[in-house]
Amino acid sequence: MFDHVSLGVENLDRAAEFYDACLAPLGYVRLCRNARSVGYGPEGYEAEAPFAIVEAGAEAKGPGRGFHVAFVAPSREAVDRFHAAALGNGGIDEGPPGIRENYDPGYYASFVRDPDGHRLEAVLHES
Repeated sequence: MFDHVSLGVENLDRAAEFYDACLAPLGYVRLCRNARSVGYGPEGYEAEAPFAIVEAGAEAKGPGRGFHVAFVAPSREAVDRFHAAALGNGGIDEGPPGIRENYDPGYYASFVRDPDGHRLEAVLHES
């Protein structure tokens, strides 16, 4: 359904440091960088980066209530490491790793806000 998602950030270097750290446990790497943006995706991905952060300066603001970006995680450990890396790099806890029974008994996820206020999730759908 989507080709790619990009989020505006106030400080590209700070945001890239945050996303480098918290996306690595999920298996996503920095695919490209230019003066205006940094793109991420699975290692070896050759098309346009499926996720990007874009320098927006002081006008960068996280979207309103209800919006978030959920990244697929390969394991519970990856969800845990995503959460820890996010908090260790300026993120804010929005929900620690754990099962979300209200979604599904096999829905293991964690939630954070990045330094620009974007709400992020790492999720593993267990059978």
